[in-house]
Amino acid sequence: MYNIRQESLFSLEDLLEMSSKDTYGFLFETLDINPFLRVVSKKAFLGAPTQLNYAAMLHSLFIRIIERIPTIKDLRNRLNRSIEFSMDCGFTGSDRIPSESSYTRLIQKLQKSQVFQQSHEKLVQQAFQEGFIDASEIAMDATHVEARDRQPEKKDDPDPLATELPKKKRGRKSKDEREQWLREQLELEENRPLFDKKVEAQLCYSYEELVEEIPLNPAWGVKKNSKGENVFWYGFKAHLLVDCKKQYILTALLSSGNINNGKMAIPLLKRVAERHPDLPVSHVLADAGYDLVPIYSKFRKWELERSLITTVVTKNRIPMRTSTFVQSVKRVILTDMIVLTQHMKP
Repeated sequence: MYNIRQESLFSLEDLLEMSSKDTYGFLFETLDINPFLRVVSKKAFLGAPTQLNYAAMLHSLFIRIIERIPTIKDLRNRLNRSIEFSMDCGFTGSDRIPSESSYTRLIQKLQKSQVFQQSHEKLVQQAFQEGFIDASEIAMDATHVEARDRQPEKKDDPDPLATELPKKKRGRKSKDEREQWLREQLELEENRPLFDKKVEAQLCYSYEELVEEIPLNPAWGVKKNSKGENVFWYGFKAHLLVDCKKQYILTALLSSGNINNGKMAIPLLKRVAERHPDLPVSHVLADAGYDLVPIYSKFRKWELERSLITTVVTKNRIPMRTSTFVQSVKRVILTDMIVLTQHMKP
C-alpha cells in the first residue's frame, strides 16, 4: 500500500507572512515600556542577579490583552506550547517561562505605581498635539466590569449585635428631643464615607483626595438594559470620559459596582481639568444619571458656560429635555458615543 503525502495548504513563507509578529511590532513601536521597566526592575546592582526577563513579561501582558487570553495560567500555557509566540513576546531560548506568582508580583508592582496613568496622560497629550483628537465634545458614562471572584457567602453570626432601633414614641417630638435627633443625624452624616454622602460634599476635595476615597471592593451592581429590565452583576464599574469624534478615552476611573454614576462625575472632570488643561472642552454629553446641580456648579467653576447637556435616549428617540440638545446633535452624532474598554485582570 502506497503512502501519499498530503501537500500543505500554505508554504512556510506564507505562514511567516501571516504571523502576528508584525502586529506586535507596530504596537511596541509607539508604546514606550521604559517607564514600566523602571518600576519593576532592580534599583541597585548589589544583591542577587535578576533571573527574569522583565521586558518580555511586560510584552506578554500587553499581548495577552490583544489576543484576549483570559488568565495568566492560559498565557503561560501558550508560552510553553508555542516557541514562536514566546519569541514574539521577547523571550529567548535561555529564558525560562516565569511562574504565575512571578507575574502576580509584577502586576502588583505596576498597580501600586502611577505608571499606567502617567503613560496614558502622555498619549492623550501627544494625540491632541498631533490633531488626532479634538476634545471639543466629550461623553461621560460607565460600564460594568465583572469580578472573577464570587460573592462571599453570608455566615450566620452566633451572637448577633442588636441592630433594631428603639421604638419611636407616638406623637410629636418635643423641642429637646428634636434637637437631639438632629444632632444625631448630623453626626451620622459626618461619619459616613465620602462617596456615601451627597455629591456636593466632593466639591471641596482635590482629585488626589477623591481618588483615595473611591471604594474598590467588588459589590453587586444593577442597571437597566435597552428593554427596561434590571441587569445585575457582581464586580466593579469603569467610569470613562471619551472624545465623541474619535472615541478616544481621555480619562478613566474604577469603583465598586454599587456606586452611582453621578458620584464619579466630579472626580473625572477634576482629573481632566488638572491633567489636561489645554483641551478645548465645550460640551459634555451624559445621560440622566448625571443631571445633578453640583455637576453644573463644577462646570461653572471650570469656566464653561453651561456645557453639560443631559440627554436620555430611549429606543432611538431624541428627547426634548433641553433646547440646547438639538443644537448639539447637529455637531455630534449619537452613535459616535460608543466606548471601547479593555481592562487587565491578573
